Amino acid sequence: MQENPYGIAALWAQGDFVIKAVAVMLLLMSVASWTVIVIRAISLWRLKRISRASNDFWHAHSFAEGLRILSSADSATGPMNPFRYMADEGQAALEHHQSHQQDLHGNLPLTEWLVSCLRGAIDESAEQMQKGLAILASVGSTAPFVGLFGTVWGIYHALVGIGVSGQASIDKVAGPVGEALIMTAFGLAVAIPAVLGYNALQRGNKEVLNKMQRFAHQLHAYFLTGAAPKSSRVVVPLKEAK
Repeated sequence: MQENPYGIAALWAQGDFVIKAVAVMLLLMSVASWTVIVIRAISLWRLKRISRASNDFWHAHSFAEGLRILSSADSATGPMNPFRYMADEGQAALEHHQSHQQDLHGNLPLTEWLVSCLRGAIDESAEQMQKGLAILASVGSTAPFVGLFGTVWGIYHALVGIGVSGQASIDKVAGPVGEALIMTAFGLAVAIPAVLGYNALQRGNKEVLNKMQRFAHQLHAYFLTGAAPKSSRVVVPLKEAK
């Protein structure tokens, strides 16, 4: 079978070190972005399943039973359960405040101490959910320019080669220049999934964080009054994740 003289294989065979380095870089960026997308998408799916179980927490007959409901929503080998973590942190904060009245934080009102501990738990969980998204943002913003650099470098060397050979016919120009333009297409093919994945994961994380804030508000009311509030309005502020 006759090989295509204007295909990707020809670009790789005729390309110099810079072209090959750019191609390898784009390949690594693509692998990294797809790895993050798959891992974070699975984690987000499991977090949404856990968030649905948080609604059943308040139908339990005891706090310990509610914790078992939250734990049963995910396996022990799964990601950190932020709703179970908030419940544990809130309970620990309540017990610690009651048993350490002589400490400096014992002078704080219980409501402010609980708000601080629950907000800290939300922030820690938000940091875990954001892991890897910086890679997607970096790939989405830089991959087109990496591909464009490969194109400019390839066109430059193609034109130099055409000038040295003295043959400027369309068949001599179209092949090398077209092969160089493939690098731009590679850059876009790497960047577009990274940008779409980043936006989708950010939107999904925001939904989970909103549910975490509502759950934190309910926990706050429960530890103070012994009953969850009827309103789900958020009163525990969350620092906006970047």
